[in-house]
Amino acid sequence: MEKIKVGILGATGSVGQKFIQLLSEHPYFEITSLAASERSAGKTYKDAVNWFMQTPIPEKISNIIVSTCVPNMDCKIVFSGLDAGVAGEIEEDFAKAGYAVISNSKNHRFDPDVPLMIPEVNSEHLELIKEQKYGKGFIITNPNCSTIGLSIPLKPIDDLFGIETVSVVTMQALSGAGYPGVSSLDIIDNVVPFIGGEEIKMETEPLKILGKYNNGKIEEAKINISAQCNRVAVIDGHLECVSVKLKKEATEDQIIECWKNFSGEPQKLNLPTAPKFPIHYFEQDNLPQPKLQRNIDKGMAVSIGRLRKCSILDYKFVILSHNTIRGAAGAAILNAELLAQKGLVG
Repeated sequence: MEKIKVGILGATGSVGQKFIQLLSEHPYFEITSLAASERSAGKTYKDAVNWFMQTPIPEKISNIIVSTCVPNMDCKIVFSGLDAGVAGEIEEDFAKAGYAVISNSKNHRFDPDVPLMIPEVNSEHLELIKEQKYGKGFIITNPNCSTIGLSIPLKPIDDLFGIETVSVVTMQALSGAGYPGVSSLDIIDNVVPFIGGEEIKMETEPLKILGKYNNGKIEEAKINISAQCNRVAVIDGHLECVSVKLKKEATEDQIIECWKNFSGEPQKLNLPTAPKFPIHYFEQDNLPQPKLQRNIDKGMAVSIGRLRKCSILDYKFVILSHNTIRGAAGAAILNAELLAQKGLVG
């Protein structure tokens, strides 16, 4: 296909930089516009950004002039890595101006007509776009990074056996706090048992994601979720310890098999950013680990291990996902690829 022009809102921030890194050689999309705050506007990108990715700024991106976040950008899709303090109104302005807005920000996640998308889990929620009042433009959001890691393994279990209750305790990477993030004096030799707003996101977002689309609305899943979230001294990769109570009896082998067989629209369509296998299960007792498994399948797969009986609920297991790829920029790009393949942008 002819490449679709895309822009990035919040291009100098940590999520914006990851968007640029992942999109620089993308087969569907071409970065033509970058936007950030007024202090960056008018500068070349290389002069405006404090670049901290592990690869250099792509040469064709470095001399793009950064603009302010107003809807006059030469593109059809905008990826939003904006801070939640400013994202809501800006994203609406772009949608009203006819842009497809693919957002990583939290502001519109619970708008009743906005899909909260994980393409392997709830691609049918794209139908909500028809309910939006932005004319030719629309908004799609991806969930919180830790929610994505949790929701993907829950989906096949819920489909086959039903889920009543989930208890999850997270150990979340430093990159999830953005840049400059958590002070070294706060995190070295330490664990911080609080991440602002994180627990309520994990307790509510999966209910919309796992809900059923019906006549222009989402009927939320009826699952009780309790979350405790901690910041730990890992650069990338959120680890989650999960316990679940099921509605139907299931064996360990049946659960592992449903994970191994799980796939969705991105795999059927062979989307460029999609993992070949959304879930990888490890039999070894000491896996998954952030340092070893976070980059599996382009950083877009979820790794699971240690499935075993739970003495309080039914089963417990450990989840690992890459928070800035599967949990942020990569998730938004996968959403955009799905839109492109379905002819909803371009």
